[in-house]
Amino acid sequence: MEHIKLQIGCLAVLAYVAFIYVRECRRNHSSLKDTLFDELLVLGTASVFFDGVTAYTVNDDTLIHTTFNMVFHALFLSSLDAVIFVFFLYMLHITGAFPKKKSVQGLIFLPFILNIIIVFCYSSSLEYIEGEYTNYSMGVSVYTCYIMAAVYTIMSVIIFIKRWNYIEAHKRACVLTYLFMLAAVSTIQMIFPELLLSSLAVTMFVIGVYMNSEDPALRTLSHLHSETVMSFANLIENRDNSTGGHIKRTSRYVQLIAEELQNRGYFSDVITKDFISNLLKAAPMHDIGKISVPDAILQKPGKLTDEEFAEMKLHTINGGRIILETFRNLGDDEYREMAYEVARYHHEKWNGRGYPEGRKRNEIPLSARIMAVADVFDAVSENRCYRDAMPLDKCFDIIRQGSGQDFDPIIAETFLDIRDRVEAVHAEFAAESKIEVKDEML
Repeated sequence: MEHIKLQIGCLAVLAYVAFIYVRECRRNHSSLKDTLFDELLVLGTASVFFDGVTAYTVNDDTLIHTTFNMVFHALFLSSLDAVIFVFFLYMLHITGAFPKKKSVQGLIFLPFILNIIIVFCYSSSLEYIEGEYTNYSMGVSVYTCYIMAAVYTIMSVIIFIKRWNYIEAHKRACVLTYLFMLAAVSTIQMIFPELLLSSLAVTMFVIGVYMNSEDPALRTLSHLHSETVMSFANLIENRDNSTGGHIKRTSRYVQLIAEELQNRGYFSDVITKDFISNLLKAAPMHDIGKISVPDAILQKPGKLTDEEFAEMKLHTINGGRIILETFRNLGDDEYREMAYEVARYHHEKWNGRGYPEGRKRNEIPLSARIMAVADVFDAVSENRCYRDAMPLDKCFDIIRQGSGQDFDPIIAETFLDIRDRVEAVHAEFAAESKIEVKDEML
């Protein structure tokens, strides 16, 4: 037992993490298949288990048949490879770098599949070496495992460096830490194979991933925060019978625009994972100032008078003020600032003829420039108390004609380029609306 104390300890830790994870998922009604963490946890546990089994059998080979020893080593090496490979896939997913083309996906999986084949084919030729403190195995299967582990670890580090802005700022330090620990322990294990530290590396980065990103309680808390913001915005929106699902649709349009801008490399110094996350939480609050607009103006079926329109325009100023006052003690200054910008400046125009301040071009915050395109498109593509929805072709023409005048030309061009995705969202909400109307009639 003295040779497997580390593995036993690591198994106990992983078992505890698995217990907490499953319990929290059930408690918060979360799916166990939302991310690759589920596979990472299972494979990590299997790897540590077989690490312990092989550490025991290689030191007490007289107690077990050679064939079983060979099989256990093959399972250990392949499960270790699988852990590192799934972690690599996890890095691709959280940074949005996972390729969409099937052919490219196949190239990613090919080295891993070949490595597993080699591990099993050459496991019978493993040599069991007597070390100073413990016995260990070496051979083609082990060398292949080391090479693949090194390659995918290095690739994970490269992805982290190249796409760090796709990871939330508060998570980067933790990701870097468990990447460093994985690389460091793996390197030590390769140089000093007698130490048998692979189980420690696996356990540390499984725990790191769990604590940093996959704790169901934290994910549920984040979801509840988003739902609270959306519910608050819905209360305000419901004062205007004509808007319907305006905030939900505009939030989706905003997401499409921001993510496409990021994919194209536009505004790369600004658009990070945090920026998009904050923008999606801020977008539903863009019309919060309408809470101060009288119903007679907000629900007027005809054209507003100059005085009424002047009153309506105050919703941007009042919205910004409400955000600053309401979110003063929220503890998230970046989100508070973005929500303020979106609420106050989403009616500013690229040519400086908008309101409330007449800002122009880059004087208008990027978040508000994105919101402006989404807001106008939804406003013209849906029914209003004073007019019917316009045909989609006309709606896209309005964005096209407003490019460089009302809207940032880069944002407008990007929006027009993803027309198919925008139309898909529009159709999705239209279908939901028909179902809701049908249910109400029943």
